[in-house]
Amino acid sequence: MNLKLVRKYKKDTYTIGILYVDGVYFCETCEDKDRGLTEKDGLQWIKSHKVYGETAIPLGNYEVRMDIVSPKYLAVSWYKTLCGGKMPRIMNVPGWEGVLIHPGNSALDSLGCVLVGRNKVKGGLTQSRVTFAELYTKMKKAHDRGEKITLEIV
Repeated sequence: MNLKLVRKYKKDTYTIGILYVDGVYFCETCEDKDRGLTEKDGLQWIKSHKVYGETAIPLGNYEVRMDIVSPKYLAVSWYKTLCGGKMPRIMNVPGWEGVLIHPGNSALDSLGCVLVGRNKVKGGLTQSRVTFAELYTKMKKAHDRGEKITLEIV
């Protein structure tokens, strides 16, 4: 399964994007501010330009794993029921750890994570839990079929 996130609206405090699943539009995304970082920038450059909790992850290609439990989400009954706390985790992001795809309404709900939903409000998302549940179900089916899941951010 190939996810592609196209960052469309880069503002001072947030970034709104479009998420495609295997080339088909799926939803909108919300992230922290895009500071122009790419996965090809050196780690020291990335760290020197990253503002904790206020910076979107670098552009690039990443593997997404579906088999790692997030203790934070395992403790919340909705996530425990949906996915047993196993949130989609974006792997090997230079300068970041524990980057997830999850629901949220604004960049304030993200520490570098990719939030999914519908961009019906300026600078944020609505219908995030419903959208996440639909995306998670698709991703879990692909994972269970043995498919590698990748995320390209452009």
